Amino acid sequence: MKKSSNETVVLAKPMIAFLIPVIFASVLQSLGQVFGIIVVGRTLGVDSLAAISAFFPLFFFLISFVIGIGSGSSILVGQTYGSGNISKLKEVVGVTLAFTMIISIAVAIIGGLFTEDILKWMGTPENILVTSTEYSRILFVTLPITFLYMCYTTFMRGVGDSKTPFYFLLISIFLNITLLPILIFGWLGLPEFGLNGAAYASVLSNFITFMILLVYLHGKSHVLKLDSIILKHLHLKGSVLKTLLKLAIPTSISMVSIALSEIVVITFVNDYGSNATAAYGIVNQIASYVQIPAMSISIGISVFVAQAVGSGNISNIKHITKIAITLNYLLGGILIIILYLIPSPILGIFLDNSDTISIAKGLIIISFWSYLILGHTQAISATMRATGTVLWPTIFTITSILLIGVPVAYSLSHFTGLGI
Repeated sequence: MKKSSNETVVLAKPMIAFLIPVIFASVLQSLGQVFGIIVVGRTLGVDSLAAISAFFPLFFFLISFVIGIGSGSSILVGQTYGSGNISKLKEVVGVTLAFTMIISIAVAIIGGLFTEDILKWMGTPENILVTSTEYSRILFVTLPITFLYMCYTTFMRGVGDSKTPFYFLLISIFLNITLLPILIFGWLGLPEFGLNGAAYASVLSNFITFMILLVYLHGKSHVLKLDSIILKHLHLKGSVLKTLLKLAIPTSISMVSIALSEIVVITFVNDYGSNATAAYGIVNQIASYVQIPAMSISIGISVFVAQAVGSGNISNIKHITKIAITLNYLLGGILIIILYLIPSPILGIFLDNSDTISIAKGLIIISFWSYLILGHTQAISATMRATGTVLWPTIFTITSILLIGVPVAYSLSHFTGLGI
């Protein structure tokens, strides 16, 4: 028992060292988004905020594909890096980039052509449809940039490098915060883009940061630099793609199920008007903060378990999972307690509309405690996926969301008088 305890302590140190930059990166990313929401909500009004909120579930649906691909590739990268097979690692990176480019271009074209139709199908309120369509189309057509940048940060974490993505996220956030007011309000002689400026700022900051990142990796001779070996494998090689998809597709299906449920639920929410849509968007934004520990821990588990599998240290897996579950309850619990104690002041940061704040407060009180259970589930699922067991976590996710979550949401909101 003492030996097992010592092994847990020894593994906890590198895990926590890895998690700190990942958590801070997620916090800073959310802060950048929050800054944009505050600027939009306080200067352009509740309708503009609702326009962003209406697109959020759809955007999550789109990036769910790359999250699944990234999850599968990070496991393969972690396993090949753990075994010291660098040539195979570069092959995985090349094939993943090729597949991501094809998927992102296809989604960008289809989404860009049918943006308004999709938002109408989601029940977007008429008073924000035009604004939301313009904003959404910009993000649709620039998805290849977003997807590739996300993929590369996933690769770096797969080799255990969580610091470099963190540093470059700082650059991206700085650029986004700088460009946001310039493009929204038309400073420095530029056109006044309004809400669309927020979309342009996001895209430009990602693109510039990605270019700088590639130059940096090349200058440092990083194992993941975009060299001739990776470019040689920039095609859909059957054997690697088959292994990647075996890991990625179940995760993508899980993420798509979550995203589809969000799209369905936003159609329920939209029935209650733009105030409700804005409130739901604010709560989703705050929820992204609350889920940061769990999401970061899942990333850490995937990397450390994959490397343990690659190096043959299978006995470490149970210790890694134990550490992860403990951290989930500790870190997530602190955030949820704070939100339950002072919800109104936190919501007041985003908007001064009392009706919207009242709706958002109710949503927080009802649902946020459950994110601790979700984090526990994610820790176990991440362990299973990193060892190659991907089917059962997918089945559990789909069952809980599509067969329980969405039907119950519909029933309670339509037949009980509970409303939103």
